[in-house]
Amino acid sequence: MHRRPLRSAAGAAAVAATGLLLLTAAPAGAASPRPTLVTCAPGFPGTTAEAQPAMDALAASLSRAAGLPEPLAATYLPGEAEGVARLGQPDAAVALLALPFFLAHEGALGLTPRLQVELAGGGTLERWALVARKGRVARPADLAGFTVLSTAGYAPAFVRGALGPWGRIPPTATVAPTAQLLSSLRKAAGGADLALLLDGGQAASLASLPFAAELEVVARSAPLPGSVVATVGAHLPAARWTQLERACLGLHAEPAGAAALAGVRMVRFAPLDATALAAARAAVAGGAK
Repeated sequence: MHRRPLRSAAGAAAVAATGLLLLTAAPAGAASPRPTLVTCAPGFPGTTAEAQPAMDALAASLSRAAGLPEPLAATYLPGEAEGVARLGQPDAAVALLALPFFLAHEGALGLTPRLQVELAGGGTLERWALVARKGRVARPADLAGFTVLSTAGYAPAFVRGALGPWGRIPPTATVAPTAQLLSSLRKAAGGADLALLLDGGQAASLASLPFAAELEVVARSAPLPGSVVATVGAHLPAARWTQLERACLGLHAEPAGAAALAGVRMVRFAPLDATALAAARAAVAGGAK
C-alpha cells in the first residue's frame, strides 16, 4: 500500500493492485483450507492478476517469518461486495482493509482490529481533507445541494462524519463514490457543486495540479489509521494469530521482508493506535446520525 497521487491512474492501481494482500484458501477439495488474509480496496482500479507477483512475494516472506508449516498464497479483491462475501467464508481468518471498509463492516463481519500499516512516503496515520472551490464552502451548511465525492464514498457514514469537530456533512448533500478524482477536482475548481473528501496522499498531491489555485482545503480530520489489520470472528486459532502477528511486526527488520514490503509500497506493520481508531469510530457514529 502506498500514498495515492491524484495524477496517476497507474499509481491508484498500484494501491489496489500491489499494496494489499489476501492469503487465499486452499484449492477446492483440499481437506483443510489454509487461513485467509482478505484485503479489499474499493474505489481503486486494478485486478487480481496484476497484483499477483507482489502478493506472492509478501505472502512468502510472511510464511517464512511466521514459521508456518505450509506457505501462504496471495491474491487481491477490488470490490466492496466481493470483499464482504469473501470475508464471510469460513477460511477468511485475517483481513488487511482500508479504514472506511473496516469501519463499515466490522460489526457485521466480526472484525477485531489488531495492527495498522505504515505506508511508504507517509506514516501509520493520515488526515482526510475536504476540498472545494476556493471561497464556496466555509461551514457544513454550505454543502447543501452539493455532491461530496470520495474513494471512500461507498462508506457514506465515514464520509459524513470524518471531519469531526468541523461538522457533519449535511443530509442535504449527496455522498457518492468515485475513482475519477482528477476530473472531479477539475469540475469543482470550475464551479460545479462538488466537494471531495481526499485521503492524506491524495490531498498531498493537490499542489501539483494546474488548477490548484482555484481549490482549497476546507477542513481536515483528526489523525486516523490508514489501514487496519483485523482478525475475522473466531476463524483463526489464537496461537496461529500470535505467529502471524509476530511475523508482521518483525518483517521490516529482515532484508527479505523489507524488500517484500517495499514491493507493495509499505514500510512496516505497526501496533494499533487505539486512540486514533477510537476517533475514527466516533467519526462514523457521528456521520450515521
